[in-house]
Amino acid sequence: MRHTRQDFPKGFLFGTATSSYQIEGHAYGGAGPTHWDTFAATPGNVVRAENGDVACDHYHRYEEDLDLVAGAGFDAYRFSTSWARVLPEGTGTPNQDGLDFYDRLVDAMLERNLKPCATLYHWELPSALADRGGWTNRDVAGWFADFTEVIMSRIGDRVFSVAPINEPWCVGWMSHFLGLHAPGLRDIRATARAMHHVLLAHGRSIEAMRAMGMGNLGGVFNMEWPEPVDDSPEAARAAATYDGYYNRFFLDGIFKGAYPDTVLTGFAPHLPTNYQDDFPIIGQKLDWCGINYYTRKVLAPNDGPWPSLDEVGGPLPKTFMDWEIYPEGLYRFLKRTAEDYTGDLPLFVTENGMAAPDVIDGGGVDDPNRIAFLDDHMDAIRRAQAEGVPVAGYFIWSCFDNYEWALGYEKRFGLVHVDFETLERTPKASWHALRAALGGADG
Repeated sequence: MRHTRQDFPKGFLFGTATSSYQIEGHAYGGAGPTHWDTFAATPGNVVRAENGDVACDHYHRYEEDLDLVAGAGFDAYRFSTSWARVLPEGTGTPNQDGLDFYDRLVDAMLERNLKPCATLYHWELPSALADRGGWTNRDVAGWFADFTEVIMSRIGDRVFSVAPINEPWCVGWMSHFLGLHAPGLRDIRATARAMHHVLLAHGRSIEAMRAMGMGNLGGVFNMEWPEPVDDSPEAARAAATYDGYYNRFFLDGIFKGAYPDTVLTGFAPHLPTNYQDDFPIIGQKLDWCGINYYTRKVLAPNDGPWPSLDEVGGPLPKTFMDWEIYPEGLYRFLKRTAEDYTGDLPLFVTENGMAAPDVIDGGGVDDPNRIAFLDDHMDAIRRAQAEGVPVAGYFIWSCFDNYEWALGYEKRFGLVHVDFETLERTPKASWHALRAALGGADG
C-alpha cells in the first residue's frame, strides 16, 4: 500500500466493520425470526434464496475471527447487535444466550486491544415487530429505545462508541420504496413514515443511552455523490432530488430540525401528522458522525411521478457491484458534511470498501484492485484532513466475505476470504498489505 499509519495524525483510528446477520449465523443461540428470514424465503427476493442461517458462523468462530482483526493491526472493530438475538419477540423477555454472546464478544475484543464500536441495528427487524407494522409504526421508536436499554445494560460499560442505526436510507427508502430489502415494500407513504420513524428511533435510542450515563454516541449515514447526467436544469433537479432523499434527509433532520424541500415535494402528504414536533428528540446531541461511502450515481430526469429520475450508467471503472469507483466523492462528502452540518464534530468513515470476484489461487487471494481502492480513498481522507476537516478514523468494509443481503454470498467485500462450504478463512493480499501498513502481527 502507498499509505502507512504514519501518514495519518496520531490517534487516528483504523478499523474494520461487519454486521450481525451477515456473519453470525442467525440459526444459532436462540435468536428469534426476523423480516430478513421471511424476505429471503420468498422466491425471487435473494440470489439462490440464500439466507443468514449459517453465514460465516461467527457465533462459534468469533475468537478466530477477532484474531484476524487484531492480526491485521486494526485499532477498532465495528460490529452490530441483533435485535432478535437479544429480544426474540422484539420486546419482552431477553434471550440470555444472546446477551451472553455479546458479553463474550466485547470481552474478546478488549482482550485483543480492539476498541468495540457497536451499532445497535443493522437491518434485521424481529418478525413479531414486522407483524405490527415495523418501521411504519410510530411505536417502533419506543420498542427500539427499550432494546437499547436491554443490550447496553449488558455491554454499555465496555464499548468504545455506539451508533443506533446503520444506514437509515437503506432501512427507509431501499426497503420501503425500492423493495430491494426487507420488508420489500414499494409504497411512498410507508417510505415517508419509515424514514421519519427511523430518525425518531435514533433519537429515542440516543436519549436512552444518555440517561444511562453513556458517551461517545454518534450516527452512521450512507452517502452517494449525485452527478447530473448533463448540464440541463432538469438533470440538475434530478440530482438535487436524489441528494435530498439519499444524503440530506437524515442529516437535515438531526442537525437542522427540518427536512429538505426537495424531499417534501414528494413526502409532504405522507409524513405523520405534526411530524415536526419530533425534531427535538431526533436532534439529540451527537459526539461524532459516521459516513459510509462506496460510489456515486449519475442521475437523469424522467416524466414519471416524483422523484422523477433514473439512475444511469457512468463511464468510470466499476467494482463487482457495478458501482463506479469515485474517491473524489468521499472527499466532497467529508468537506460538505463538516461545512454544512457537523462543524468541529469528529467525522469517521465508518464503511468503505469494494466487492470483487475473489477466488483462491495457489493458497491465497490476489486482490490488487482492492488495495488500490483503499489507497485512493485514504488519499481522499488525507486531502480533507489537510483542509481542516476533523476526520478521526477509517473503517474498511468488510473484514470477512459475508452474506450480502439480496445478493447472497457471491459479492465478496472481505479482506479475508471465506469458503462458504467449509467456512475456512484465508486472508487476502489486501489483509497482508494492511498488516504491513498498520504494523500488525508481522507488519
